[in-house]
Amino acid sequence: MASGSSLLEEELSCPVCSEIFRDPVVLSCSHIFCKACLQQYWEQKGSQECPVCRRRSSIDPPHSNMSLRNICEAFLKERSQRAKAGSEVLCNLHSEKLKLFCLVDQIPVCLVCQSSKKHENHKMRPVQEAAEEWKEKLRTALDPLQEKLKAFNAVKLTCDQTAEHIK
Repeated sequence: MASGSSLLEEELSCPVCSEIFRDPVVLSCSHIFCKACLQQYWEQKGSQECPVCRRRSSIDPPHSNMSLRNICEAFLKERSQRAKAGSEVLCNLHSEKLKLFCLVDQIPVCLVCQSSKKHENHKMRPVQEAAEEWKEKLRTALDPLQEKLKAFNAVKLTCDQTAEHIK
C-alpha cells in the first residue's frame, strides 16, 4: 500500500513528465498538466487534445491553476525541509533514498527513477561505489595541483625575499 506522502505526490504529479506540477494548467476536461509539458505535447501532436483522454480542449490558452501551484510549492518546500532534517538525501520526484548513480546522466537516482523511461538502458552503480570512484578521480586530479601549489609557494617565497632584500 502506498504511503500518504506518495499518494499525495502521485496526485500532484503531471501525467506527462511524472514530476510535481510546475505552473499547472487545467483543460476543459479537468485534466491538469505542467504548462510547458502541455505546450510541448500540443506542438508535437499538432492539435490541442488532452494527453490523457484525447478530448479536444476548448480552452485556449488553458487556465492556470494558482491554488494547485501553491499547494505544489508548499509540498516541495516541506519535502525539501524533511530531507534536510534527516541525514539521507531523497529523490526530488519520489521522496525515496538515492541509492544509485546513473553513469549516463551523472546524477544520483532512486530505485523508482532507475526503472523510469528517463533512465531506460542506462548503466547504474550503487551510490557508495560511484562516490569512491569519484573520490579516486579527485585524488588523482588533486596530486598535480598540490605539486603546482608547492612550486608556486616556493617561487612566491623567493619573490618575497627578493622584494625584502631590495627594500
